[in-house]
Amino acid sequence: MTTSDPPFSFDVGSRIDRLTGHLASSAVNLGPDLADAVITDILRQLCDLMGADFAALENTADDVAVPAPRRMWMRPGAALGQEPALSVRVAAAGSGPFALSIGTSSGRDGWPNSVAEALRGLAHVMVLAVLRAQQALELERIKFTLSTPVISPPVRTFDQSWDSEDFANIIGDSPALRFAIARVQEVAPTDASVMLLGETGTGKELFARAVHNRSTRRGRPFVSVNCAALPSTLIETELFGHVRGAFTGAVSMRQGRFELADGGTLFLDEIGDLPADVQAKLLRVLQEGQFERVGASQTRQVDVRIVAATHHNLEAAMKEGRFRADLYYRLNVFPITLPPLRDRLEDLPRLVWYFVNRRQRALNRKFSSIPDTVFAALRERSWPGNVRELANVIERAMIHSTGNTLVLDDVPPQRVAPLRDAGTLEEIERQYVEEALRRCRWRINGRGNAAEVLGLHPNTLRNRMKKFGIQRPKGPVPFDPGRLSA
Repeated sequence: MTTSDPPFSFDVGSRIDRLTGHLASSAVNLGPDLADAVITDILRQLCDLMGADFAALENTADDVAVPAPRRMWMRPGAALGQEPALSVRVAAAGSGPFALSIGTSSGRDGWPNSVAEALRGLAHVMVLAVLRAQQALELERIKFTLSTPVISPPVRTFDQSWDSEDFANIIGDSPALRFAIARVQEVAPTDASVMLLGETGTGKELFARAVHNRSTRRGRPFVSVNCAALPSTLIETELFGHVRGAFTGAVSMRQGRFELADGGTLFLDEIGDLPADVQAKLLRVLQEGQFERVGASQTRQVDVRIVAATHHNLEAAMKEGRFRADLYYRLNVFPITLPPLRDRLEDLPRLVWYFVNRRQRALNRKFSSIPDTVFAALRERSWPGNVRELANVIERAMIHSTGNTLVLDDVPPQRVAPLRDAGTLEEIERQYVEEALRRCRWRINGRGNAAEVLGLHPNTLRNRMKKFGIQRPKGPVPFDPGRLSA
């Protein structure tokens, strides 16, 4: 094993540290039915980071009363029986030592100590999650044995199948997607507010409908509102309704979306774009179930379950005063993060065939085959628009193709261009920060700012600018419509 830490290895170690932080933050609320799926998905991400054929977590002790089963992820087509290229061990009280093994196929002689230490920290958190899941299952077994004759409902497992009507148009079987669906299965039977987080085009409204379809409110209305599509002057009357004569043009009474969704579910898409004055009225409805139509004095009572969605960082907006903290905590009872398409590329074949079968009659086309080269080319794209972008790409390819074989058009893959003249890791970071600032016209606060693009807090970005000696140019900043390089 080498001891030097090249920039690539440093980047792998830092990404493994981020995986550790994400797993540690979610392990507390991780139920026993989700632990295996989460661990398996972590192993898959490790293989992607390190160019590995397989990754495995197993208990290496021989004298454990109830040994933990081996968790493993192997790349499709990888040869069986390979020896691991890197293995780290961690101790676990009462369960013996565990080993996290990585088998690489990239021809590397070894990984530096920093990567091994990052893997050891990740393995420690994974083992704690596994042991906690085992303890939870054991407690459930004991409680069932000692309980009264009242029979508890069975615990849903992660691999439980779902009805096509409940999850209509949610296509795929990747671990990342199944984890999100399992979260829906957990929260749907309750009346808790749900916050759907994810990039644009990841199917937030489909998941909102899935929450409604599996809830006790499925026989009642599902009403959707896009908060970003309505001007601030109309969104209040859209949500709460108005009486006749409330304002110019209000020639008749109109019910708002809350009244229409009474007894059912109200989906508030792009909740981060809600004006501040409407946020206060929305909070009152959530807390008391009461509101008044615009121009009326009569208080109305409603029973509505809220499912909200956003692609904005609401925590940052809350700290900047653009989003009410009390409303944020009221909505963010049960967050569900929807995976971007680049994290579920194994779902590409099923998604492509789904879009082909859905649109070929309308386009007067009939396709019987899709070459592997098409799927290989699709995997090379960055997919900033996610599944919505994929649907457009496939429809364009269907129009472009003339036979019964799908052929992609000549639009080049939308991959992010590499930095020019890349030097040290610090120099690469300085160039990236400076280019992000330039593309965002040196905005650090507000919508479309550079801090949001970089995933940093505005104060953290200011510290980076000071560290790298980056200063905003004097005079007006010209608009640059180009894409941010990576």
